[in-house]
Amino acid sequence: MSMSRARVARRIAAAAAYGGGGIGLLGGATVGLLMTEVQLARRVVGGSGDLPPNADGRYGLAFARQAGHRPLRLALAGDSTAAGQGVHRPRQTPGALLASGLAAVAECPVDLRTVALPGAQSDDLERQVALLLADSSLVPDVCVIMIGANDVTHRMPPARSVRLLADAVRRLREKNCQVVVGTCPDLGTIEPVYQPLRWVARRMSRQLAAAQTIGAVEQGGRTVSLGDLLGPEFEANPRELFGPDNYHPSAEGYATAAMAVLPTLCAVLGLWPAAEDRPDASRHEGILPVAEAAAQAAAEGGTEVAAAAPVGIRGPWVLLKRRRRRRLPPSDLPGAARARVRGPDSTVHGPD
Repeated sequence: MSMSRARVARRIAAAAAYGGGGIGLLGGATVGLLMTEVQLARRVVGGSGDLPPNADGRYGLAFARQAGHRPLRLALAGDSTAAGQGVHRPRQTPGALLASGLAAVAECPVDLRTVALPGAQSDDLERQVALLLADSSLVPDVCVIMIGANDVTHRMPPARSVRLLADAVRRLREKNCQVVVGTCPDLGTIEPVYQPLRWVARRMSRQLAAAQTIGAVEQGGRTVSLGDLLGPEFEANPRELFGPDNYHPSAEGYATAAMAVLPTLCAVLGLWPAAEDRPDASRHEGILPVAEAAAQAAAEGGTEVAAAAPVGIRGPWVLLKRRRRRRLPPSDLPGAARARVRGPDSTVHGPD
C-alpha cells in the first residue's frame, strides 16, 4: 500500500510542479457514492459554528529579562485545526500550546499570531501568507501550517492543493521564515463517518498528505504527519479526544497534536541538540527517497520529513524522523517554572 501511495503522491506532486490540477484519485461512480455518504455523515457530525478563541499575544513573559533579545515570532496558518476551533479557552488552542512549549524550551518570550481561518482550503493560504509578510519588520521566525482536510471534502484537485501549499511555503522561506506543515489529517478517523466513506476518506486524505510532504519539503519546509490526528489515541479514545461536534479535536486532542508538532518546531529553530537530528535506526528512521518517506509518514501520525541536504540542493532524498513527543507546559514543569510560562489567558485576555 505504501508503495502505491508513494507513486500516487509522486504523480500529484509532479502535476503540481508543472501546473497541472486535474489528477483525480477516484472514478466518477465512486465520487457519486462518496457525495451521498458525505451528506449522511454531515447530518450526524453537524460541525461547529463557534469562532475559535483568540490566543494571540506574548507567552513566557518571565523569560524577557534573561533572554536578552527580541521575542521569537510564531505564526499559525491554515484551517480550523490550526485556529483551534472546538475549544473555548485560548490556552487550549494549538497556537497557545505551541507558543507556551516553545517559550519553555527556548527560555525566551514568544509572540503568537494566528491567521488561520475555519473552513479554509489551500487557496486561502495566499491571503494568509500576505498578512504575515505585510510588515517586513514583523515577519515570523517560524510558521506552522495545518491544511488539507477541507480540500478533500470540497474535492479540490490534489495537484492544485499541493501547488498552493508549495507556493505558500516558498514565499515564507524566501523571507527567511522557517515552515512546519502539519499535513492533511486522516479523515477516516472521524467517528460518525461510515463505510464505504471511511475507507475512501482515509485513502484520499493520506494520498494528499503524502503529496503535500513532497511539495513542502522541496520548497524548504518540514512536515509532520497529522495522520489519524497524531496518534492512535484518536481512534482508541474518540469520546475523549474529539470535541462535541465529533469532528474537531477536543482540548485533549489539540494537546496530543501539539505534543507531536513541538519537537519539529524546536528542531527547525535549532533548539534541539544536534544529536537529535541524526536518524535512529532503533526507531526505524533514516534517509529515504522522498516519495517513500512521504508515504510512510502519511500512514503514521507524528512522523517528520525534512530535506536531507541543505536547502537549495534539490534531490530525491529526505530524512524521516519519529521524534519523541515532548510534554507541554505546565504539566511537565516544576511549580516555579510553571508560573513563568504564561500566555494570553492571563497576560492579554485575563483569567478564564
